[in-house]
Amino acid sequence: MSYYDIDAILTDAEKVPCKFELEVAELGYLDHNPAQPLKAGTSVGLPLWLGELLALASRAPSSSEEDSKSFISLNLPSSLSNEVMSALKADPRAVPLRDQSHNFYGLGTRMLDLFDEREICAILRKTFVTRAADIALHARKAGATEDMGIGGGEEFLRGLEEWERKLFKKAHDGTKGTKEWMEGIKKY
Repeated sequence: MSYYDIDAILTDAEKVPCKFELEVAELGYLDHNPAQPLKAGTSVGLPLWLGELLALASRAPSSSEEDSKSFISLNLPSSLSNEVMSALKADPRAVPLRDQSHNFYGLGTRMLDLFDEREICAILRKTFVTRAADIALHARKAGATEDMGIGGGEEFLRGLEEWERKLFKKAHDGTKGTKEWMEGIKKY
């Protein structure tokens, strides 16, 4: 991905649940209490880029093991919760991924870089492959009729997250290009 990739920027801005492992002065406003310090054990949602930095950074090295812990502990976001994963296992096509996150697969891959969750990885892979077949089918239909919004197509597109939308556009453009090429051959 490029430094200027808007989808990567939006994925990094997604809020993820974090739990502070130490008390931090003057950050109480994150817990809606500006007059107090942020207490250890407080859970807040932080942008992924910040949560990742704080979770991977450790406090200053010292002789005590407690001081070598990270500032926060990072948790999986609700879009990758057990309930969502169970629904995706049951039927990947029935879950509108855009309702979970606009960049669902991007967020999933970023979180899998931080967590060793083989089951989530397998579910995301199966979900993408299953949904890609439907996306290709809808793209071919839209390419045949020259109208991407035909027959409930708008409802279908509304449930797609960004990677799926890009896949749909490429498949639609490919179908359209093939049709134009075939018409060009018929003229000769």
